[in-house]
Amino acid sequence: MTRIIDLFGGAPCLSVELWPPRSEAAEARLAASLDRLDLLRPAFASITYGAAGSTRDRTHDLVVSLQRDHGTTAMAHLACAAHSRAELVDILVRYRDAGIENVLALRGDPPMDATEPLPDGELGHAAALVELVRSVGPFCIAVAAHPAGHPEAAGLVEDRRRLAEKLALADFAITQFFYDVDEYLRLVEDLAALGVTKPVVPGVMPITSVRTLERMAALSGCAVPDALVERITRADGPDEVRRVGVEIAIELCGKLLAEGVPGLHFYTMNQFTSTVEICRALGLAPPEAPTAG
Repeated sequence: MTRIIDLFGGAPCLSVELWPPRSEAAEARLAASLDRLDLLRPAFASITYGAAGSTRDRTHDLVVSLQRDHGTTAMAHLACAAHSRAELVDILVRYRDAGIENVLALRGDPPMDATEPLPDGELGHAAALVELVRSVGPFCIAVAAHPAGHPEAAGLVEDRRRLAEKLALADFAITQFFYDVDEYLRLVEDLAALGVTKPVVPGVMPITSVRTLERMAALSGCAVPDALVERITRADGPDEVRRVGVEIAIELCGKLLAEGVPGLHFYTMNQFTSTVEICRALGLAPPEAPTAG
């Protein structure tokens, strides 16, 4: 199949993040949506990994199905928190043997409603996981980046240093979502000053509801600009919120594309309506892509 790092360097890559379904109803909704994903034609799709491995088998099955049945280059998220080294090796060997070549190496975060931290795994941080992935097979490895700094970091300087060390071992990075282009540009500049110039793909989360934005921003530590909050809170009803969210994302993505970003990675939460509208407005989706679903 395709190593994602080989996709960068030409036209910006369109990619999406999906969640493995946690129920039969969610599985049916996702199955119905995957036909629309085929029409969107992303360069790759990443599949999330639940806290403490709660979606371990579902993540594996969706990754393999996307690549085998839909011809979509799939990237498996893998978190080292709460896992032993042997468990991680077993997961990686299964992916390697199934022909999966792309992995997003993460430390792992607790669930949104968790009151206790995750138990420590045998590997303490994502950089150690990157090294383990390298030892198991010829994977293309991505890591996560936070434009405004990780919420648990002691400070931005320390966060950038750790990110540079991690990215030096990996192939590319994908950022958490953000709404200030300057935050992304500063991140890339700071990494370059530390000698790291590997691709950093900006992550985009279309706003579909105020509640979802608040929950995701709290989890990621993303500060939402006041002007954006004002635009969203002025919207009258859920349909208007989604419409304004699409407008905001189109503006953000247009600015990013003008800066020559390697791609755009959309956090879809398994709902493609907004992402398709944004990509069509930007000329990144084929005309026949649907606008509902």
